[in-house]
Amino acid sequence: RGTMPAAVQIPLRSMTMWLLLHSLLLASHLRSATAFPKGCYPSEEEGLKTFRCSNARLTEVPRDIPNDTNKLYLDSNRIPFLPRDAFRDLPLLLELDLSHNAIAGVESGAFRGLAEHLLSLDLSSNRLVSVSKAAFSNLKAKVNLSDNPWLCDCRLQELIRTVELAAGSSGGIVCDSSAQEEHVGKAFLQVIADTDLCNVYKKTTDIAMLVTMFGWFAMVISYLVYYVRQNQEDARRHLEYLKSLPSKQRRSEESSTISTVV
Repeated sequence: RGTMPAAVQIPLRSMTMWLLLHSLLLASHLRSATAFPKGCYPSEEEGLKTFRCSNARLTEVPRDIPNDTNKLYLDSNRIPFLPRDAFRDLPLLLELDLSHNAIAGVESGAFRGLAEHLLSLDLSSNRLVSVSKAAFSNLKAKVNLSDNPWLCDCRLQELIRTVELAAGSSGGIVCDSSAQEEHVGKAFLQVIADTDLCNVYKKTTDIAMLVTMFGWFAMVISYLVYYVRQNQEDARRHLEYLKSLPSKQRRSEESSTISTVV
């Protein structure tokens, strides 16, 4: 009964090992593919490793982004907020596109870890009204901040002076609101070319402090005037009372009043 010749057993064993190895590689590939958020996929563009999540209906920055990614596209999603360390595990990232989202807040430290190598950051067409310059601290990337509903004030002025704007994007930074009505609808760079908003803010703050101090001073003076008048009225009533007393008792009360006043 036949034993399979050794010459036949070796190819079969090799075939079994090959099939097993192929199955493991396929399972590993499927597992890594399913780890990505729905609508996201890796690719290679112009020799750079790219990860695209455009129009993926994301409501937050995904966590399972390959850490060797060079270009990251998160545009046209529903992301409302960028938390601290959102991109900290992407040490090779060169380009980051966050345009056409619902981003209204950027926490300080959101771009931590990207300062040295990030070249391009697109935050256009979001819902940014006011962002601290600390959120972009040490960032060397060219930043696109156009088409956001900006509040034109000292805070925005400080932010614009902190970052390097992407070429051709400055005209899209328009005042959606401002403490000064005449600035609304104007390009922000045009506004700060004519007005130093931080200096205006300082003057306004100084005036407010002076008004507050004057108010407190007026209250103190009013209280002192009231106090003096009240005491004068009490003294007058007391003297009238003394005059109505018999002479001996009046002299005694008067001397007592004089000693008390002294």
